[in-house]
Amino acid sequence: MWRHVAANAITFLVVALFLLGGVIIWGKSEYDAAGPLSEAVCVQVKSGSNMRRVSKDLAEQGAVRSAAIFRIGADYEDKTGQLKAGSFLIEPEVSMKEIVDIITRGGASTCGTEIVYRIGVTRVSVQVRELDPATNRFTELAQFTPASGEVPAAYTQTRDKADVRFRVAMAEGVTSWQVVNALNAMDIMEGTVTETPAEGSLAPDSYEVRKGDDRGALIARMQAAQETLLAAAWEARADDLPVNSPEELLILASIVEKETGVAEERRQVASVFVNRLNQGMRLQTDPTVIYGITRGEGVLGRGLRRSELRRETPYNTYVIPALPPTPIANPGRASLMAAAQPDETPYIFFVADGTGGHAFAVTLDEHNRNVAAWRKIEAERGAAAAGNASTGGGSD
Repeated sequence: MWRHVAANAITFLVVALFLLGGVIIWGKSEYDAAGPLSEAVCVQVKSGSNMRRVSKDLAEQGAVRSAAIFRIGADYEDKTGQLKAGSFLIEPEVSMKEIVDIITRGGASTCGTEIVYRIGVTRVSVQVRELDPATNRFTELAQFTPASGEVPAAYTQTRDKADVRFRVAMAEGVTSWQVVNALNAMDIMEGTVTETPAEGSLAPDSYEVRKGDDRGALIARMQAAQETLLAAAWEARADDLPVNSPEELLILASIVEKETGVAEERRQVASVFVNRLNQGMRLQTDPTVIYGITRGEGVLGRGLRRSELRRETPYNTYVIPALPPTPIANPGRASLMAAAQPDETPYIFFVADGTGGHAFAVTLDEHNRNVAAWRKIEAERGAAAAGNASTGGGSD
């Protein structure tokens, strides 16, 4: 009898182990399999949350088939305690394993509501926007210029939410003074930047920040990023480049940055300045003269006067036969690489062509024809503007 009982017990144990093994294999298969989502969703992980709450939210949004398997898998991978706060975009058919990785590896949030502080060449603006996971596009909730003094309610309401993201977007070509001025005016950051960093030393980019972050620490991040970009550009520079140091390369890149906003012609513009330096010609570029007048503190807001073009200053490249003593703005990666690796061209002249780009020339006669064409475009635009003003500036 006891032998019979023992045999049955062993049989039961074998069957149980077999079934358990099957359940484990099935559970792992479910954990690794493509998820049920047909459209992307945004999952919010609040500060202080735990894997149980997150798994429940994921199940309710249809991102996982089983909250229990999701938790068991996260625990098995020893990631339960690595949960990071933020808002994370979960793409269609993403597996539970991939979702666990997304919400535990950290880094910038990838969806939800964000406030972007944009530091531009001509103005500073603030944008409140929200990502629509289904279309992966942002919907603007509010946009304003801090200098206007009018702050929309959507901004203050969103700013004080716990899950909102903040970014500082610094455009290529802004000056260090403009960056410091904008950061000191931001109401979510702490500390005051009292000294303007060296011109050109800040990397234009988009920086994620948190409420209460120190302004000086963000400046340090910008400087470290620019040092990395400049070192890479200097390392990759052409052999015959007429600059003697990374600092001179930075100066040249800043001039290229201010001369064109057309990405495709940056290397052509750089080639003109390189050709002029190689031939001992003056650079004759307006942005350097303007910087000598403003020192980067705002926009000139008018055309250059003849007296300003004739006056000898360290930044007047119509007079000095060399680079100016410092950069005239903060150049981005593309302009740094354009200055380091310019196109090989015979051009030594360029002028605006009316399309946003430039007309390039080898000879003075060709350049004068291009200038005449540009003056004609300017005159036509001026006449059209005057006509619109006299008729009320628009149509029904």
